Amino acid sequence: MITLVLGGDVNLQGRANPESALAPLTSLLTGADVRFVNLEGPLSGSTGVDIPHKPDWRHSPPEMVTALTAARIDVVSMANNVAYPPAAAMASLAVLDRAGIAHCGAGANFREAHAPAVLDRPGGRVAFLAYTSLCWPVGQEALADSPGVATASAYTAYQPDPRVLDTPGRPPIVHTTPVPGDLDQLVSDVRQARATAGYVVVSMHWGLPGDELTEYQIAYAHAIIDAGADLVVGHGPHTVQAVEVYRGRPILYSLGNLVFDWPAMHSRYRDGLLAGCVLGERPWVELVPVRRNEDNECLPLTGSAASEALERLVDLSARQGTKVTVGDGIATVEGLRSDITPSGVTRTAHLP
Repeated sequence: MITLVLGGDVNLQGRANPESALAPLTSLLTGADVRFVNLEGPLSGSTGVDIPHKPDWRHSPPEMVTALTAARIDVVSMANNVAYPPAAAMASLAVLDRAGIAHCGAGANFREAHAPAVLDRPGGRVAFLAYTSLCWPVGQEALADSPGVATASAYTAYQPDPRVLDTPGRPPIVHTTPVPGDLDQLVSDVRQARATAGYVVVSMHWGLPGDELTEYQIAYAHAIIDAGADLVVGHGPHTVQAVEVYRGRPILYSLGNLVFDWPAMHSRYRDGLLAGCVLGERPWVELVPVRRNEDNECLPLTGSAASEALERLVDLSARQGTKVTVGDGIATVEGLRSDITPSGVTRTAHLP
């Protein structure tokens, strides 16, 4: 059995005391075997315009890494749309290496970007893989001989609305599907990780802001579970999205934002989730709602605010055929199972 705490998008900028960034969440992070977040912003420092196609973006100073070390974050995903240019991603990996934080989803070449971050714990070995569907199409993907991120791209097609002939201007129906080569590679990566680790977790940076899932998210998620992963953790839309249980395994489509310091995000997309997970014979997933306040501090929700946020998650997850129950400000995912059957395993850890 292994216990995890998983968070969504984390961006760290402009903090005089970065080690305090995740301090309000300490009680939720303590006690897990492994703590994971998506690092939404390279720790490479800024020198003018960091992303030409996103001119108001600035990368994070390397010293912001103390926010992660103080919170004892064990592993981060680097596969996301702001890990650009590749030189910034590589500089960030060096900062993480010096800090002793494992990483996945980016590397000096294709092989490194697709390699899992493997962590050994008393309860077993867990492998983390990370991919981004949100990716600049030129110069960001890791190739055989050049650095970058691991991608899981998708095609987009537009079907005319059935009533467009009699009602001109009706918006089209949007269809998305995984790029076959990326899907095949991802499945191969998961199978290889499965052969060497007791547990496999796959991080996906994908989707659109809002409640609705895209078709490609569901297609990738199901293929990942079919390939042998124990859990899919999603982020990227900056909003909380549904939980689905597929073949007994949890898919967390989007955990939303956690700590996010980019000034353009201060008054937007404030909600997120922390997921406490037990993987093993008796898998368990609990979800705690968090929200950034007017001072941009990320705090656990309580009372009616927590209930409202979690009831929304209940409704979204029901659309995916998944039951989520709520009690005392925590949501519990129902219907989980595992094919791993070690003897004597009981549930001993959960989010408070």
